[in-house]
Amino acid sequence: MLKLDDRDLKILAILSREGRISKAELAKRVNLSAAPAWERMKRLEEAGLITGYRAEIALKKIAPHITVFMAAELESHRAQDFHQFERALSPLDEVVACWAVGGGFDYILQIVTRDIDAYQRLVDELLEAKVGLSRYFTYVVTKSVKLRPPPLVQLLGMQAQD
Repeated sequence: MLKLDDRDLKILAILSREGRISKAELAKRVNLSAAPAWERMKRLEEAGLITGYRAEIALKKIAPHITVFMAAELESHRAQDFHQFERALSPLDEVVACWAVGGGFDYILQIVTRDIDAYQRLVDELLEAKVGLSRYFTYVVTKSVKLRPPPLVQLLGMQAQD
């Protein structure tokens, strides 16, 4: 396992909020010259700690859409049933995130579609495909209140230093 120091954590925190920050600005913010900052960033990428860079898109400025969270329960709970359901979700672009969860449901899915009709067609297709979906509960997002990267420093039980 890769040992992380305070500068590594600061690089990760900055990149999680500002993925397009210039290498020079990143180096300045972590109090390093450009070459050592770049080497640390490459090491974090190669270790699999940085898995990609993305742009946050203002979907409502591009096209009408809805975001739905679906709580899904499977008919059966054998390993092959979970694999079958997960394989069925893989090609569905509208399913933008999926988590296997403990508790009353088996999965929580985040789905983005053009409208509620498109969402229902997707659900109908899943039900008709017989992928083991037994029950589902739909939660339509009415507004986004907070979305941000996780607090790395607090997760590691450290004090924030800026």
